Amino acid sequence: MKIRSRIAAPVTALVLAGLTATACAPQTSDNSSSKDEKSGTLRVWLFQEVNNGPKKKVVDDAIAAFTKRNKDTKVEVEYIPVDTRAQKIKAAFNDPKSAPDLIEYGNTDTASYVKDGGLADVSKEFGDWADSKDTDATAKQSVTVDGKVYGSPLFVGVRALYYRTDVFKELNLKPPTTQDELISTAKQIRKAKPELYGLAVGGTYTYGAMPFIWSNGGEFAKQDGSSYKSAINSPEAQKGITAYTSLFGDDNCPAAKCASMGGNATITAFASGTAAMAIGGDFNHQAVEAGKAKGKYAVVPLPGVKAGSIAPAFAGGNNVGVLKSSERRTLAVDLMKELTGKESQRKLFESMGFLPTFTDVRTEIAAKEPFVKPFVDTLAAGAKFVPASAGWGQIDASTVLPTMFQEIVSGKKDVAAASNEAAKKMDAAFSAAG
Repeated sequence: MKIRSRIAAPVTALVLAGLTATACAPQTSDNSSSKDEKSGTLRVWLFQEVNNGPKKKVVDDAIAAFTKRNKDTKVEVEYIPVDTRAQKIKAAFNDPKSAPDLIEYGNTDTASYVKDGGLADVSKEFGDWADSKDTDATAKQSVTVDGKVYGSPLFVGVRALYYRTDVFKELNLKPPTTQDELISTAKQIRKAKPELYGLAVGGTYTYGAMPFIWSNGGEFAKQDGSSYKSAINSPEAQKGITAYTSLFGDDNCPAAKCASMGGNATITAFASGTAAMAIGGDFNHQAVEAGKAKGKYAVVPLPGVKAGSIAPAFAGGNNVGVLKSSERRTLAVDLMKELTGKESQRKLFESMGFLPTFTDVRTEIAAKEPFVKPFVDTLAAGAKFVPASAGWGQIDASTVLPTMFQEIVSGKKDVAAASNEAAKKMDAAFSAAG
């Protein structure tokens, strides 16, 4: 199996939390169904991929296994565009008659969808499911709000450090083992090869910045009773912000160009041969393979502050959940398990490159596919997730964090002033979310 031939860059992983209009919407009324019919038709909404054929094959196999057990049940699947998902799913929450029984959703949407009253609490069924005991902790966190489980993880996406092996060999460099080494190596490359960014960074690349904040002991927010309070202006978080923003400048990635770059742009820079390093996901492999960097790169976990440590990375990915309004809850939960179970996740990796959320399955595939190992090691070291609050959707949609980074790298504000302002905006969003 050649991983390069089967990975289709998953749009869902690239745009996690990119469309969070639901966070601003009013809470819906309680549309819980009192019915639990044991036959009929289940309707499912899944995300349309760039190349949807391989995903459809996996889904069709899962449905075949499900309908073999449930002969009086039919399944209708609609593949919906990612860029209009927020409006479509919100409308479904408000109109149970036209709503599906199951939906696929970005894992940062969980809290918003729970607040909107759309997702069913499946804590008991998930807990009783044999497969679930091997679900990694961060993936389970992504379906959990206030201790209750609202779906099942489908796949996880995580980032690591891509680097150009030819450039490192020419300059007699070794992959960095600490954050300080990462920063100094990036600047050393830029000095020796001014036509390259040492490490491509982006002012709007929040997921690329997160490991710097977390590895320095910072947090984006902390639980405050039933809500959250921003921690982005803590001394530890400010240290991480300082480390990340120090990479913007003529000595690595000029602010005039890099302040406006997002994650896709940094990967494009690496793939096109204009950056010696980039923080990219397992889901970016195909894009790199299609560029000038092909055959001249390797991947290692992003280093943390201490030598040999791995910086915590954001665990992106998608989940599948049952709607409260489903009149066939038992069947819907059964299909949810089939779609997100170990066999389906193995097939999704083989056909699409999506990393499984089960630790044992990831260990299996890492042994077969060396490319996957740095990402699996990163997850094993302890990936992290965003606050389980509907307020996070508003924070993301309002570009609070990118604005903070851009104000710093442009020189408009120092780290303290920019992070204090960001903290105020975050607290307002958390407060509004309740």
